[in-house]
Amino acid sequence: MPVSTTGAISMKPTRRSIALAIILWGGCLLSSRGAETTIQPVTPNACPEACALVEFLHRTSGKYILTGQHNYPNTKDRNSQFAARYIGKRPAIWGTDWGFAKDGDTDSYLARPDIVREAKRQHELGSLVTICWHAVPPTADEPVTFRPQRGAASNALASVQGRLLDEQFKDVLTPGTELYKRWAAQVDAIAVHLKELQKAQVPVLWRPYHEMNGDWFWWGGRQGEYSTRALYRQLFDRLVNHHQLNNLVWVWSVDRPNKPEMRFSNYYPGDEFVDVLALDVYGSDFKQAYYDDLVALSKGKPVVLAEVGNPPGLEIIQNQPKWGYWMVWAGMVRNTTKKQYQALVQDPRILSLDDPTYWEVMAPFRQACGLGPLPFESRPLDFSGTWILNEEKSSFDALGARNSPYKMEITQKANSVTFRRYFTVEWADDRTTDETMTLDGAETKSEFFNSPRVTTAKWSPGGDALLVESKASFNRGGQSSEMVTKESWRVREEGRVLSIQQSSNSPRGERKSTLIFERQ
Repeated sequence: MPVSTTGAISMKPTRRSIALAIILWGGCLLSSRGAETTIQPVTPNACPEACALVEFLHRTSGKYILTGQHNYPNTKDRNSQFAARYIGKRPAIWGTDWGFAKDGDTDSYLARPDIVREAKRQHELGSLVTICWHAVPPTADEPVTFRPQRGAASNALASVQGRLLDEQFKDVLTPGTELYKRWAAQVDAIAVHLKELQKAQVPVLWRPYHEMNGDWFWWGGRQGEYSTRALYRQLFDRLVNHHQLNNLVWVWSVDRPNKPEMRFSNYYPGDEFVDVLALDVYGSDFKQAYYDDLVALSKGKPVVLAEVGNPPGLEIIQNQPKWGYWMVWAGMVRNTTKKQYQALVQDPRILSLDDPTYWEVMAPFRQACGLGPLPFESRPLDFSGTWILNEEKSSFDALGARNSPYKMEITQKANSVTFRRYFTVEWADDRTTDETMTLDGAETKSEFFNSPRVTTAKWSPGGDALLVESKASFNRGGQSSEMVTKESWRVREEGRVLSIQQSSNSPRGERKSTLIFERQ
């Protein structure tokens, strides 16, 4: 630190302190061709985390492309986990949707609290977070279907796809009408969850009313006075000005303009409403004209591939270098072969969560978010304590709770865990069993009903679960058989609940159950 000749500490601001101050004041500093310019998100008074995210996208544009994976709303990160196993590297971006469907559906709108928790976890792990919204039409209440039911009337549209009547769409854009009020109430319900992420200092790549230049969703394909882009602006006003959300990075999203009326410029809401321009591409339809038109419209703003069935190949990337990231849609990872993925992820321009270059370029963003540098050292789950089985919250197979412990006492150390399980015996005293397992995947041997059993335990790729697999070998009356059991252990509700998902296969068939224990 410089010191003046009088002995007083010099308060002359350094270049780094000025940059930090700008971030803290709601601006973002971008170095371009040696000159510093302030990059301001379109959200007024954007939070430092959103500013840092916008700066990151500008800084990496044309240099790197981030890998991303969409996850169905009711599956947390299952799609991302599959992508990591299939490709060999974890996606750098975690994406999902706020949902619209009934309870139990992969697109269930009831998954929103879990989505918030998962978004927080992904942010801490080092992933960027992007969320879209298959919004329910204001003519209906949640839940709805994806496509219109056969014989459904437009004036009672209860699906994400389909068309409102022209007069209905006009009413959605007219304050004071019943449909406007219903629209506002639905937006307000989403704002509740976005505010939770704002409170947790999680910036969101927010992609509402996607593929708006198409006519397959109720919000899309409208031009003129009562247009789709007017609806987008109305949403911006509701979330930014009414709800004061400042953690959103606004991603304007279109589909390929394969018809003249789908021209990008017909649906662009204006530079003051867009941080990032996005294109959805399926069938590997990466026409150069689509890219060129979007880049021209962007005027230097980042451009990304918000949905793809297949990532662009290296030849496409060579001619279209400004794509900032791609998001493979849920269930489409295997549209691309492992060999094709390997060619992509081995290219130094393509960054995944496991790449040291990604850790390096993410450092300023992580610092602005108050997070430590990557790679993230996850805190191991702590199963230590006494756990009591809650039979009412658990789900059992036909055998019920007969073979499940009613209590467990667990002691966890750095690389091992010891269990004492208590079982009810209806005709005798309670039975107890003791077992110790290492947490590094090494085999441990024990007995299961007087038969040998081999067990392994290891952490899941994301570190959010303990995966336990055991194989018990039986020999009864000269007949040999095996039972293989797989378990996934997770701690929920801030450490108060232990959930164990079990599945086992034996000559008697497959069994599945979920045990819910509560910490005492």
